[in-house]
Amino acid sequence: MSGVTLGEGRGWRAWRAAFPPVLALAIAGAAPQGSGRGTPPSGSRPANLLLITVDTLRPDALGWVSGRQATPAIDRLAREGFAFPAAVSPMPLTFPSHAALLTAMTPRRLGIRDNGRVLGADVTTLAESLRRSGYATGAFVSGYPLAAIFGLDRGFDVYDDKLSAGQEEGDLERPASSTTMAARAWLRTARPPWFAWVHYYDPHYPYEPPAGFKRPGPRGAYDGEVAFVDSAIGDLRRGVEELASGDTLVVFAADHGESLGEHGEGTHGYFIYDSTVTVPLIFHFPGRVGPGRSPAPARLLDVAPTALALLGQRPLPEPEGVSLVPTLSGKSQEIPFAYVETYQPWNSYGWSPLTAVRQAGWKLIQAPRPELYDLARDPGEEHNVIDQHPSNAQRLRGLLGQVKAARLQGPRLDPEVAERLQALGYTGGGGADAEPPASGLRDPKDGGALRDLMTAADQDLRHGDNRAAVAKFDSVLAQDPENRFALLRSSAGLLSLGDPRPAIPRLRKLVHLNPDQPEAHETFAVALGRAGQHGPAADQWREVVRLQPRRAQAWSSLGAAVGLSGKRQEAVKAFARAVELQSDDPQFLVKLAFAEHAAGEVEAATTHLARAASMTGQDRFEYPSALGILLLQLGRPDEARRWLKRSRPEEEEFAEARLQLAILEVDAGRRVEARRALGEALAKAPELTARAEGDPRLAPLLR
Repeated sequence: MSGVTLGEGRGWRAWRAAFPPVLALAIAGAAPQGSGRGTPPSGSRPANLLLITVDTLRPDALGWVSGRQATPAIDRLAREGFAFPAAVSPMPLTFPSHAALLTAMTPRRLGIRDNGRVLGADVTTLAESLRRSGYATGAFVSGYPLAAIFGLDRGFDVYDDKLSAGQEEGDLERPASSTTMAARAWLRTARPPWFAWVHYYDPHYPYEPPAGFKRPGPRGAYDGEVAFVDSAIGDLRRGVEELASGDTLVVFAADHGESLGEHGEGTHGYFIYDSTVTVPLIFHFPGRVGPGRSPAPARLLDVAPTALALLGQRPLPEPEGVSLVPTLSGKSQEIPFAYVETYQPWNSYGWSPLTAVRQAGWKLIQAPRPELYDLARDPGEEHNVIDQHPSNAQRLRGLLGQVKAARLQGPRLDPEVAERLQALGYTGGGGADAEPPASGLRDPKDGGALRDLMTAADQDLRHGDNRAAVAKFDSVLAQDPENRFALLRSSAGLLSLGDPRPAIPRLRKLVHLNPDQPEAHETFAVALGRAGQHGPAADQWREVVRLQPRRAQAWSSLGAAVGLSGKRQEAVKAFARAVELQSDDPQFLVKLAFAEHAAGEVEAATTHLARAASMTGQDRFEYPSALGILLLQLGRPDEARRWLKRSRPEEEEFAEARLQLAILEVDAGRRVEARRALGEALAKAPELTARAEGDPRLAPLLR
């Protein structure tokens, strides 16, 4: 996910005002390819599965592939296991590639073409399949694109996505050492057989390796991140070996690579050259898979079918991937062609997406100006030979046509979510990302100058130079008026300058161009809210929760917007959903309580505010005044007194809390305490003097 996330936090006071007070190498004995199923040793307990994925990992960053630098833990896996140094990722983006690995379906079939999308409810994952077979399942992920809210947690007993605090939501990550520590803690208590997925994010940009890990050379910081991850993987492997919990199949893979400046791309996602779509893949299963290496273009799609076959488990339903068991046992196997795509140029800029097929050493990239590469002679994809080899190009186009004619799964909105949205006034149609036109779009190869300008503008924005950023984005829009990234990020810059009104026309245009981009709707919602247009803002938040239905923060923002637009019961429903999704966050409980109070649900409000207080701790709870007043309204003065005494001057209800405390103290015969509380109330809000004078219990305290 790119860009900053703009939540409701800045508008707390504004919205708050609306709510008043397989067998040895005889895997040869495996089932024929097609079923892809192996047989575990008779009478034995099923083997464990450890899946290790590393984000943004080029094969040549590993010692066993390039010999450039030693990566001891991963090199040992490759030396002892069966390794593919050039497997193929279906898409150079974190969430789509991991979704493909865990479901054996292409991102196209899944309808997932960007980070921030959600896995559809009708797809079976590797974890779900193994859990049904009696496996304990745990996942430990290290980057926000794989957060549980996007759906890859399905089938896991434990899904640990606890990431670093103090960062923007889309930038959250966890260092490799911490992820290993969390995984080892779970493994010590997990009953075998178990399936553990451990994901490391560190090689992802920005490259900031810990002290002592940076390597020499122009890519030393990136290589240092890889070295740090290798160290963490070594620690993880030692932990598994110490368990002595039975045989363990270890699968190691990267999700995609990194360009590091090749083909004019700094990172990944924009192009689909091999620098970003070839990845290392290893199967390590001592006694069952012998050491070996193959240059075959195995695919991430084949990981789950192969793992299930080696473990003797049932295959996933309707997989697009195949079991690689024949290859692992030294047999000849024809692996299906690999399909690769990126829709980032379309989703981010409105330019042409890129699709590709790789087969028999040839690769066709379909673009406005198509490209054909002879990978055996030109592994760096530097010489486009489409004019010299038209028959190869035509053959690969036929394969590409097969892909595009295949049935698409696509994400489906959960019926429960749809019902909730309808109850909140949602009338939108929803659906999958719109397909781009077949012609007339800019070739991504021609967008270098504009991308460089947008990169510079985005850096300005991240450094706080909003005016310079907006000026650069405006230069892009003058040449490319429907550039989605420029519309979005210039709007973020305008919002940071304080006046939301100039951003609103840009964002309205953006959501029309890109109706299934959550960040577009979110930024538009923020702009509308700051402009006081709370009803339209609520409409945009409804689109955000349609697209990302498990984001508690988005539901909370929706609650704020509908509350400010006067729909208090709808606000309660939205905040209640936020609490359901993230019940360990007391701030969501507080907001629910205020909304309930505004809707006249005093008892529910009191219950939720008291629960928030117990989670926070009495000394750190920020709303003792409100809780004390609510308890008084329910006729519970003894409980109320305790909270009224803890009221803080910075609370909006402080004066009222002190006034009510004064009355309680008078009734208890504690006049000194009552006079002190009354004095504090009137010092904070002199306008309460008339009330005090008219109250026979308080009036004597004024003399």
